[in-house]
Amino acid sequence: MKKRNLGADLKVSAVGLGCMGFSHAYGAPTDKKISIETIRKAVEMGYDFFDTAEVYGTADDPH
Repeated sequence: MKKRNLGADLKVSAVGLGCMGFSHAYGAPTDKKISIETIRKAVEMGYDFFDTAEVYGTADDPH
């Protein structure tokens, strides 16, 4: 997978995986087993940029 510079000295995969849908943003959370399988497959494919911003949680249920 191609890499891109993020900031001064960090290289990450040119394609990232947004993880918001695993928690709450697009309806019901994705099944935990499926979420884990998806992340593992992404790593196998060369992904190393995962968008897991804390903003995806809520005050009552932070992720």
